[in-house]
Amino acid sequence: MTRSFALIDGNSFYCSCERVFDPKLRRRPVIVLSNNDGCAVARTAEAKALGIKMGAPMFTIRDLCQREGVVVFSSNYTLYGDMSRRMNAVYERFASDIEVYSIDESFLDMSPVAPGQREEMGRDLRSTVSTWTGVPTCVGIGPTKTLAKLANKIAKSTPQLRGVCDLTSDEARLEWLPLVNLEDVWGIGRASQAKLAAFGCRTAADVAGLDPKLARKSLTVVGERIIHELRGTPCIDLESVAPTRKGCAVTRSFAGRVESLDMMQEALAAHATRLGEKLRHHGLATDHVTVCFHTSPHDRGPSRSVSTTVDFPEASNDTLALVRAAKWGARRIWKSGYRYAKAGLMTVDLVPLEASQPALIGALDREKSGRLMEALDACNRKLGRGVVFPAAAGIARQKKAWVTKFEMRSPRYTTRLEEVPVIGRA
Repeated sequence: MTRSFALIDGNSFYCSCERVFDPKLRRRPVIVLSNNDGCAVARTAEAKALGIKMGAPMFTIRDLCQREGVVVFSSNYTLYGDMSRRMNAVYERFASDIEVYSIDESFLDMSPVAPGQREEMGRDLRSTVSTWTGVPTCVGIGPTKTLAKLANKIAKSTPQLRGVCDLTSDEARLEWLPLVNLEDVWGIGRASQAKLAAFGCRTAADVAGLDPKLARKSLTVVGERIIHELRGTPCIDLESVAPTRKGCAVTRSFAGRVESLDMMQEALAAHATRLGEKLRHHGLATDHVTVCFHTSPHDRGPSRSVSTTVDFPEASNDTLALVRAAKWGARRIWKSGYRYAKAGLMTVDLVPLEASQPALIGALDREKSGRLMEALDACNRKLGRGVVFPAAAGIARQKKAWVTKFEMRSPRYTTRLEEVPVIGRA
């Protein structure tokens, strides 16, 4: 049985999720903004046709959006995450081995499917996802993950393929690889592009024709692997079981500017609360956190960027311990007279909580902590994230300058009962 992979992803995924619940948006230009409504992170084809670039700051395109009737949304990550989960539930009906690569992309193992039936299966998969979730997708198929990713790119940009491209055969690769630019090959960044250009490479076909040993000398083993993958030899397998996380971070830009230590500590306490949720979700713990905050390079006035690392006596994922560390770190590096624009908490070298060594001195009561955190998480799962939180994270958050701005966010249609769309209300 020869290996075969499919990569399926949502077209303009964030925008498509918004369109699912508002049919009036189907042919209108739509964009979705990053946190604090900063810049465009998703665009429909209609918005791209107006010249709106990925990452364009909202303040530079506001007049264009108003003039051309572009519909603008704040990010609604709760909705997008749940729609992604629903799409992956559909994929599980088509393949037993799936790797969720990102919120809108998944690799499927198509090896058990006969070569002559893979394209038909791709169309069936695409049709089923559209019918069950409303999200349009494209499917790329290939004998390696790199070729499947490449096929997906071709399917997106070639309307006559009707959303599915199969690069399984040698003939298909001979036809399509010479038409693919270097920057469209998975794993080839700007630095690698410059090195490959020196070898005379302009297309994916040129890369596939390189001597693997020569590529390894200039591009390391990663470059050699790409060549083999483009030739149809699998070097990267599916990660159907997600690898253990090595690090975790919670960073946010502020809606306004933070100029007091109390406000900064509230913001970091809120970040610590979210960090604790993430660690417990993965069964991991940390024995240190790095606290950081900085001003904006776009502001007038003095600039400052600082960080400090706070160590724990033992590894923990207890929210209250994380909050204490975040507040202590903020006090250590705080300096007045600056308008801070962003803050965050980061940690690396994560370990499974159960496998970590308790401290001899200053040890946390893990049993008591575990029961408390379990109750905290249970309440938030049942009633909605953020219903129960430490008081240190601030009361009446919507009035705080540090709270992330989502002024144009759509309802969380699929996860909040009070926000479910109602049809035919009298």
